[in-house]
Amino acid sequence: MASGVRRTLHFVFKVGKRAETMRFYREVLGMKALRHEEFEEGCKATCNGPYDGRWSKTMTGFGPEDDNFVVELTYNYGIKSYTKGNDFQYVLIQSKTAVANARRLNWYLQNIDNGVSVDAPGGYTFHLLDLDEPEDSDKVRSVSLSASNLTKSVEYWTELLGMKVYEQSHQAALLGYAEKQVNFAVDIIYSVICDSLGISFLSASFS
Repeated sequence: MASGVRRTLHFVFKVGKRAETMRFYREVLGMKALRHEEFEEGCKATCNGPYDGRWSKTMTGFGPEDDNFVVELTYNYGIKSYTKGNDFQYVLIQSKTAVANARRLNWYLQNIDNGVSVDAPGGYTFHLLDLDEPEDSDKVRSVSLSASNLTKSVEYWTELLGMKVYEQSHQAALLGYAEKQVNFAVDIIYSVICDSLGISFLSASFS
């Protein structure tokens, strides 16, 4: 990656059913397992939250981590499920192939504009656009998050993390580092944000 380029690297989900989850990412979304690591002790940087036992992480994506936004799947041995919050909404992916895969495998789908909505094992939602895969940008188009205060959220993403605002209304904003990279959609919800123990964090690179 060229010097001075900022980009988002990955988003983290904690999963309780590792084999089923990997099957979804591989057979429905069409992603590959790029890297897998096993750990005997909890993360010293507390990146794995309140869990301090044996765990693993699998980096999963459409292409190499150096050039593609990927998903980190964190698995804590002995933990079968996680309580979902309302902080995460969905990941938006542009892929006719993923839509066809989901239909062929009889995955439960809900129709949305230009595509379908599908839940991965564990309940995390993906919106799949039934469009040709982009040739010069990431198939992962955006990650949608909730906010109880849109103004403060936009200030955080722009002033602290240096993102640009591409679209904004009184209820939502779309931000990112570059138009051909994955962007982040922040939608206001009029309730208290309840963090999920199954979702960890976004990772970004500042080189």
